Amino acid sequence: MQNIITAATSQKCQVRDGTELAYSVISGTGNARYALVHSLAMNGTFWKFVVPYLQKTGDVLVYDCRGHGNSAKPAGPYTGELFADDLKDLLGHIGWTSAVVAGASMGGCVSLAFAAAYPEATAGLGLIDTTCWYGADAPAQWEDRAQKALINGLSVLVDFQKTRWVSDKFRASHPGIVDAAVDVFLANDTAAYAEACRLLGRFDKRSALAGLTMPTTILVGEEDYAAPVAMAEYMHHNIPRSDYMVIPAVRHLTPLECPELIATKLIELAAKAE
Repeated sequence: MQNIITAATSQKCQVRDGTELAYSVISGTGNARYALVHSLAMNGTFWKFVVPYLQKTGDVLVYDCRGHGNSAKPAGPYTGELFADDLKDLLGHIGWTSAVVAGASMGGCVSLAFAAAYPEATAGLGLIDTTCWYGADAPAQWEDRAQKALINGLSVLVDFQKTRWVSDKFRASHPGIVDAAVDVFLANDTAAYAEACRLLGRFDKRSALAGLTMPTTILVGEEDYAAPVAMAEYMHHNIPRSDYMVIPAVRHLTPLECPELIATKLIELAAKAE
């Protein structure tokens, strides 16, 4: 699977403002279509443990968001709406009119923005480890993180990130997975990372929730303190056709910590979207 996902960066798509995105479509055996959006400072390899399960039911699009991985890293500002437009152009490039759109953390924000802007292209919506709004203090908090990276480099954030990403138990028992995520994190361009942080600080889709009529699945780790359970509950209470699950004893990056469960819930979502 690692080799398949690595090939994600071998194909390129130019979106409406000329930015090139790196992507791959991984063929499956069913009729479902999944478009997966990675979390902040990750890339398409983020989904490498989830994709093999999804392939049993359909095709999977993975890609590097602008500013990440092997995609171009233009100057900001970045917004959720800009990233949603990128995904819409990418879907058009590969010939998909709609898909189950699912993302984790930042990717969940992008998925939410996409569903709000392009409901007709969103067969189902997967919101994983994410929120529609980080709160009134978010702009300052995310700017602080951006400045730490710009001034001192991404390495100063590694310990902070690792404890947020996965549970203590998982970190101890799967050091290779955590180390691989750290390697991806450290490879980021700091200016692009800062712009993505600011995107999250500004992000607010509370007003869009009631208008989302597609089947939606909301998943959150019980120990997630980056996008806590209360944030997921708020979305569930305000999105009409949403299902909601708190996953015991895991933290913020559940596609790394419990990929089979995440895939199972997305497969169930795809069945509802038919």
